[in-house]
Amino acid sequence: MQKKLIALAIAGLASTAAFAQSNVQIYGSIDMGFTHRGDNITNGVDSQNAINSGISAGNRLGFKGTEDLGNGLKALFTLEAGYTADVGTSTQNGRLFGRQVFAGLTGDFGTVIAGRLYTPKYSFMSTIDPFKAGTVGRYRNVMGAANYGVTVGGENLFDPTRVDNAVAYVSPRFSGFNVTVAYSNNAIGQEAVANTGDNTVFAILPRYTNGPIDVALNYHQIDLANDTPADNQKITNWTLGGTYDFGMAKLAAYYDQNKWKDFAGSDDLKLRTWGLGVTVPFGKHAVLASYNTSKLKLNGAGSADADQWALGYTYALSKRTNVYAAYADISNDNANGRRASQLQRQTSVGDATNAGNGYQNGFQVGLKHTF
Repeated sequence: MQKKLIALAIAGLASTAAFAQSNVQIYGSIDMGFTHRGDNITNGVDSQNAINSGISAGNRLGFKGTEDLGNGLKALFTLEAGYTADVGTSTQNGRLFGRQVFAGLTGDFGTVIAGRLYTPKYSFMSTIDPFKAGTVGRYRNVMGAANYGVTVGGENLFDPTRVDNAVAYVSPRFSGFNVTVAYSNNAIGQEAVANTGDNTVFAILPRYTNGPIDVALNYHQIDLANDTPADNQKITNWTLGGTYDFGMAKLAAYYDQNKWKDFAGSDDLKLRTWGLGVTVPFGKHAVLASYNTSKLKLNGAGSADADQWALGYTYALSKRTNVYAAYADISNDNANGRRASQLQRQTSVGDATNAGNGYQNGFQVGLKHTF
């Protein structure tokens, strides 16, 4: 239920029937495990062992509910906080409800919500990735440009997870097809006076889900804060991806293209990423595997690649509790033998929920319980 609600809020995975409840519910998850990271990009830095939380999925505590307004119309809300179980702190830079918070209306016309929302791209990609955008095997490890300033407020602008000040519309599903449209007045933080310094976002994601097929095309554009009227920097993203479920195995594939127009006020910065994945379930077990590769290119500075392969395993102890293990290895095209002005990659198996940025391979084992 919780997963369907998140997906409906942004990607429209669940039907409006999912909101038939009329009371407030408390839900959440706690994920704890062991992580080993090694082969650091920086010479002289040893491997790291850690007890981490939020490994396969970020820990959360949430409240959600609906009110029946009559004639098929319902009001809805969600408040969801992130936390670390190993040290007891808030995640998402200490926000109270940093994972997501929104209110809206749903009915025969579809669903409209406003607040801090997951982006359509992330909501879709996290469902088709065999590792569900978690553990050291997540697809996002190579979908960034470390050391090239593609972050605002901690968010990777080539693959933003959430945006503030957002409104989204999810259409009803017709013969397996629906559309999500979203807009943010400022991606991170409150809007500025006269909206100077705001990073606006527009996104649209048509999606087709029918039987074993699930495919979507995402487009989003981020208009970056303009320092001068002549400064017209923006990031555009296209993502095409999907899955096909053969029963004995589910195959996943995607292609992603980002372009930062007038990066640093001059040349364009481009990142192309594609990946393949498979999930093989048998009984309570599942084996996961993926390969992701990306090429970063800056005019006048050449290009640099990053490749990641990952293996994983999960075992369901119950409907709400599972154990898992994952291993990933990244090969970066670094600056060895290159001029200082040329590109290098420093993608890593670190993630947003725990320490370890800079490590090129990692192993994790843990337990996740939902409630």
